[in-house]
Amino acid sequence: MSNNPARWLKPSQLRLLSEIASHGQLQLAADAIAVTQPAASRMLAEVERQLGAALFVRRPKGMEPTSEGRAVLRRVEVVLREMRSMVADVDSLRQGLAGSVSVGAVTGPAVSLLMPAIREVKSIAPAAEISVDVMPSRDLLRHLMAGEMDFVLARILPEADAHDFEITPMSDEKIVIVARASHPLARAHVVTLTELSSYEWVMQQRGAPIREAIVNAFGQVGLSEPRNVVSSPSILLSMAYLAQGDAVTPMVTEVASLLTQPPIGAGFAVLNLPHDIRVSPYYLLRLRRRPLTPLALSLRDRLLTQSNRPDVARYYVSDE
Repeated sequence: MSNNPARWLKPSQLRLLSEIASHGQLQLAADAIAVTQPAASRMLAEVERQLGAALFVRRPKGMEPTSEGRAVLRRVEVVLREMRSMVADVDSLRQGLAGSVSVGAVTGPAVSLLMPAIREVKSIAPAAEISVDVMPSRDLLRHLMAGEMDFVLARILPEADAHDFEITPMSDEKIVIVARASHPLARAHVVTLTELSSYEWVMQQRGAPIREAIVNAFGQVGLSEPRNVVSSPSILLSMAYLAQGDAVTPMVTEVASLLTQPPIGAGFAVLNLPHDIRVSPYYLLRLRRRPLTPLALSLRDRLLTQSNRPDVARYYVSDE
């Protein structure tokens, strides 16, 4: 067969060959592809002319493929199967049921909003590839600006140009103080910052929103920030450090809930502070110049639905 594209077979011709092989009757094959029998006869003659071989012989009981016909039909079924798969893939992509999406978030909304939204998407689109990174806002914005993430849940930093983003306001984050369950202050009705100032702390590096919130909270009651501090952004390190002594650490309520409540409950407790400590609001951000794919839109919409549920803000807060 020539490589001339003008002589390539058309999908309708391939379907006709498949239907003739299936039904053994030209009329039934014509009905299956919604053409008249004369049109089907002309179509078959054209295919045989293009290929230079008879593909079927007419028997008293119907049409049977020739040896050349059987060879062609093996390839026809492969091509038709791939075409059906291609159409299904396109439909799934268009409906947001397949493809890939890469997102990121600061810790709190990653647990309270992004995680349940991802579960919803995966329940109807198990083949969807969803990549998630949890990191500070500065790193999230860097990945977003580089086009490596579809959207993020992050804070807008002073050095970022807000005009680059489509911005959806979300919420702030509440900070609680966590210690091991057997900590001397774990059962106290109220724990003041004055009492906590003498303990060892594990906190993120200076400039991190949670650490700044703690520094501000101490300043508001006339105290200097804690002096005995181990600096680390690692939640795993914080857990290990707290489990072996009387150190304390600030965490967003969503993470604290995972460490203090079933089903994970890892032997930690939230200390009862007299006042809330909160971090500045975060936003859902995406680049204006980069439209979201159907899958990314589906995930975003479910995330926004989660954020509007009245129980979301309270679900992880065990000390209110």
